[in-house]
Amino acid sequence: MGTPDLISPRSARVAAARRLLRRNFRAKDRRFLAEGPQAVREAAAYRTAGDGDVRGAEVPVLVELFATPEAAGRYPEILDEARESGARVHLADPRTLEDVASTVSPQGLVGVCRFLDSPLEGVLAARPRLVAVLAHVRDPGNAGTVLRCADAAGADAVILTDASVDLYNPKTVRASAGSLFHLPVVVGVPADEAAAGLRTAGVRLLAADGAGERDLDAELDEGTMGGPTGWIFGNEAWGLPEETRALADAVVRVPIHGRAESLNLATAAAVCLYASARAQRTTGSGTA
Repeated sequence: MGTPDLISPRSARVAAARRLLRRNFRAKDRRFLAEGPQAVREAAAYRTAGDGDVRGAEVPVLVELFATPEAAGRYPEILDEARESGARVHLADPRTLEDVASTVSPQGLVGVCRFLDSPLEGVLAARPRLVAVLAHVRDPGNAGTVLRCADAAGADAVILTDASVDLYNPKTVRASAGSLFHLPVVVGVPADEAAAGLRTAGVRLLAADGAGERDLDAELDEGTMGGPTGWIFGNEAWGLPEETRALADAVVRVPIHGRAESLNLATAAAVCLYASARAQRTTGSGTA
């Protein structure tokens, strides 16, 4: 058996993928990188409508896949699905893959994907029941983890305002653990525009803040969370500025029953989103 041909590390394809590690090139090419079997598997199965359209049309999001021979042998079904979707598949030396990947020890698969964010208008037209709004969230790992929590809680969409981190930062994509490909994500809208649109769509807005005047337990006990709800989450270090808090119908704190000083952003988001999901399902108005 011969050794399979490996793409040259000096290939134009490798160079084009490598430059997507930088935000300005991601924005210019409208492409991003997905690393590891979980993310690449989801990317290979996902279809997007392409730039500027609504989701649902049959346009594969995975454009290109680089795989080490070892990963190709371990995950043949992922490579098969990538080829079936029309993606170009290249075998690469591990050192070449390390040059493209953002992690220190990549898992042998790196995909080049089309942007897949959704327009705010399309999300609002679908009459969402549960939405996470990330305002001023700057840490890419936190943003990806909140996206993953929103997906797990059954949210209909996630909105990253123009003051938040880049959705396609490799750390954000990795932290989402594939959830980026599961629900609509809106990017780059001002917080006041997102809030106005959600309110017009009948969504009640709750800002999560440790200094909130309302208590999450009280909201649940009073039965106020069964309707369409949008949770606004703020910056990891300094929370929500007053002008963003003012956009909400209520500012809600997660009660601290023990001696912990506070909860981190992703944990608080999970608690809030699951509380809403439970309330909506109890009233029979939950998401599908």
